[in-house]
Amino acid sequence: MSASRTPRTAVAVRHVPFEDLGILAPLLAERGYEITLLDAGIDELDAHTVAGADLLIVLGGPIGVYDDDRYPFLRSSKAAVAARLDSGGATLGVCLGAQLLAESLGAAVRPTGAVEIGFGPLTLTPEGRESVLAPLDGEPVLHWHGDEFAIPAGAQSLAHTPGFPHQAFAVGRTLGLQFHLEADHRAIERWLIGHAHELHHHGIDPRGIREQARTLGPRLETLATLVLTDWLDAVEV
Repeated sequence: MSASRTPRTAVAVRHVPFEDLGILAPLLAERGYEITLLDAGIDELDAHTVAGADLLIVLGGPIGVYDDDRYPFLRSSKAAVAARLDSGGATLGVCLGAQLLAESLGAAVRPTGAVEIGFGPLTLTPEGRESVLAPLDGEPVLHWHGDEFAIPAGAQSLAHTPGFPHQAFAVGRTLGLQFHLEADHRAIERWLIGHAHELHHHGIDPRGIREQARTLGPRLETLATLVLTDWLDAVEV
């Protein structure tokens, strides 16, 4: 009788409860991952925590990478992310997570003074159309951001929108996404409640996003699952 295979391990860093793994959770479970979910600012995140994981996922949140003084936990998060990137381990960053990856790779991250919130089409670069993101060209994805990152040196720029020219990048086994492929459209109400103040501040009617999630969410979930599956296939060793 052959020995059983050691399960793959994934560490996911969550900044707010409702911006969670979403559709990634069952996808990873189906692939045999044991998932450790860490709440940023509460659970310890350091280089040792992520060093042995097969996969690191850094999720989104409503703060900026430049908010170290107000949110000191960001310093240890940045150090852990930098060590992870140095190791070459498979890493996925989403929104704030992608901005942390970009900064750790030497790229600038800044507030734009504008926001992109709701479902909107994504345009892929030539490199993006040759990447795992290919199914998303021209497709509406869920945006929820006001900051932007520059593309790190040596990375490929994969996607853009009219208001945000840098929407995704890839380098080695690292993928940074400004938009949310992981979000479960069936749970969009949690986002609308959690971000109620932001929506009100920017004059965005939650009813519009709710309807977008209902009509566009199922197709996006199909495409997102394809993209994430292809990426995992490419980085798993």
